[in-house]
Amino acid sequence: MTFQTTRRTIATSNGDIIIEHGKLALQASGAVTVQWGDTIVLVTATHQALDRDVDFLPLTCNYQEMLYAAGRIPGNYFRREIGRPSDHETLISRLIDRPIRPLFPKGCTHEIQVIATVISSDKEHPADILAMIGSSAALHISDIPFAGPIAALRIGYLDGQFVANPTTAQLAASELNMVLAGTRNAVVMVEGGAQFLSEDIMAEAIAWGHAQLIPILDVQEDLRQVLGKEKFLVSPPAEDKELVDIVQQLASSDLQSALTIPGKMDRKDAKKKVRQTLMEQLEAQFAETPERLKNVGEILEELEKQLVRQRILHDKIRIDGRNLTTVRPLIMEVGLLPRTHGSAIFSRGETKALCTCTLGSTRDEQRVETLAGETSRPFMLHYNFPPYSVGEARALRGPSRREVGHGNLGERALQPVLPSQESFPFTVRVVSDIMESNGSSSMASVCGGTLALMDAGVPIKTPVAGIAMGLIKEADEYLVLTDILGDEDHLGDMDFKVAGSRDGVTSIQMDIKIAGIPAEVMSKALHQAKDARIHILDQMEALIASPRGQLSVFAPQMDVVHISPDKIRDVIGPGGKNIKAICEATQADIDIDDSGKISLFAPDQASLAKAREMVLYYDQKAELNKDYDGIVKKVMDFGAFVEILPGLEGLCHISQLARERVNTVTDVVQEGDTIRVRVIDIEPSGRIKLSRKAIILEELGEEPQPEEPRAPRPDRPRNDRGRDANRRGPRRDNRS
Repeated sequence: MTFQTTRRTIATSNGDIIIEHGKLALQASGAVTVQWGDTIVLVTATHQALDRDVDFLPLTCNYQEMLYAAGRIPGNYFRREIGRPSDHETLISRLIDRPIRPLFPKGCTHEIQVIATVISSDKEHPADILAMIGSSAALHISDIPFAGPIAALRIGYLDGQFVANPTTAQLAASELNMVLAGTRNAVVMVEGGAQFLSEDIMAEAIAWGHAQLIPILDVQEDLRQVLGKEKFLVSPPAEDKELVDIVQQLASSDLQSALTIPGKMDRKDAKKKVRQTLMEQLEAQFAETPERLKNVGEILEELEKQLVRQRILHDKIRIDGRNLTTVRPLIMEVGLLPRTHGSAIFSRGETKALCTCTLGSTRDEQRVETLAGETSRPFMLHYNFPPYSVGEARALRGPSRREVGHGNLGERALQPVLPSQESFPFTVRVVSDIMESNGSSSMASVCGGTLALMDAGVPIKTPVAGIAMGLIKEADEYLVLTDILGDEDHLGDMDFKVAGSRDGVTSIQMDIKIAGIPAEVMSKALHQAKDARIHILDQMEALIASPRGQLSVFAPQMDVVHISPDKIRDVIGPGGKNIKAICEATQADIDIDDSGKISLFAPDQASLAKAREMVLYYDQKAELNKDYDGIVKKVMDFGAFVEILPGLEGLCHISQLARERVNTVTDVVQEGDTIRVRVIDIEPSGRIKLSRKAIILEELGEEPQPEEPRAPRPDRPRNDRGRDANRRGPRRDNRS
């Protein structure tokens, strides 16, 4: 017997993508496997009713990589995948979540869980796109109400051409790495990085990518026709029209006034007072039916949305009084923390980031275990969003998914401008601690991170800045907003973050809350973002025009030395004895490459110089006519082998051991003796000839005399040809 399966194939330029149902996880509400090459992802979608009322969508999306998928055993103590997801897994979980979350109906309170598990990996076909496609397909064929499907693909840019779903090898050479998700009518999510591509190319990539989604959507619709289950019904919350009208009458005027207060916390307090006054009035009016008031918060929020959007649409004036394109006031400072290697404050309006830069040795690189094996990250940007940044008090825990995502966005923005590891072999860590937040703290982290890098003396190629764009759409009118506030993000139709230099875009992230936007509006948003970015870069460069010429005195001091590759084992020593001794004596970190390149990282210049001297001690070369104090390593009949430098030996022939004639080497030296010798010859092969005799004669003021022929040893009789009669030679056949 065989499994009864349903398979559909999507043809792509880089190989077929196969969606299959019928083998695995059949008790899930929806389950599919998605295969590309030898990479396979199992995606399941399940749901269950909650035993309590909630006012949000309880959706959880999880992506997990099983190391057996690549034929590997986990390297940790437990030898199993640890429960806490890696940053990589968290980022892909967010990629799955963001495009599907808006497609569930309002009022859906079932707990919904989507799990994408990589069960086979060929390392050449990335699994993240398969997980996104599979999530939509599993939801679409399930009984979960889902206004999909959505499709996803990765876009590369090679030799001036866009490439759909590039392989890992192609991606390494690509100028663009963009993940795009969309429905049939609209792009709903964009995430990616670029190598200074222009705004026109980025807009073209998004439009081109959306057209490539259609075959993926068609296949999912076909699967729905064959496998689809009946969706369970969701009753949207009933609208209390009378209550809505009363709230509008009682609160509109006061709420409108509150929404013109520029300051975030003052505005928040004013809105809180409006709500308190409103509730007092409503509680008196609905004393006999208080249950009708449970949705007042949602009604008031919808009213706030209407008032804000109407003011922007009709008056072109935003909450804080700005027009559509003005960037909030900028305040910056560098070098404020005396002991950090680099530091900066970047403030844009009421959003403020404290950014620091720390330099370390190669030993400080982050080691990450992935399906492709263990990799290292020499650059990290960590984003922290403490509760005091928004005036809240809550428990401090590990980084949230949002913090991991914002850190990755900033890291992608700055990565293209960092120097190569060959020219600047430091590990670099940037930390952005958000001090105040009122919109676009991730882009403030990009700007502050650039300033901190320059303050630390990291030789970045060019400064990078970032800006968040918003959108208000009513009917056919689209208004693009520059530098959005937190409320404008919440109440608007788009959150579009763009980072880059003067030359082009390095990072992009976009989420759309509406059905879609025309290509010309997308292009306008990108160009409007560029104008804002240049404005910010002008002020950043007025503060610090280029990276400082030298590193902080508190940063590790670094030097690179090159030794002969065959001397590496001498530097390391037996069991690492020599290298450990150097590190202990100098407090230095030492990184040794197989090519003989040795990177030294020390706490100060004195320690660095000492570490350099100790390393090069093992790579010294003999100099002709130079005297050395050597150790006799081996005694032979014809002379003694003397180590004059670490790992470097020469032969002191018996005739060069003493002024007088020496019959037996051990009459002069024994193994382990220290003797002073002179290098009298270095052969092209590298063999070294030594002389103790030359030094003795020089001290006595005598000239070296020609060596007399040596008499045969009495215990070794000679034949008529002068050869040792006891020495065996090759047997000769004298037979005729």
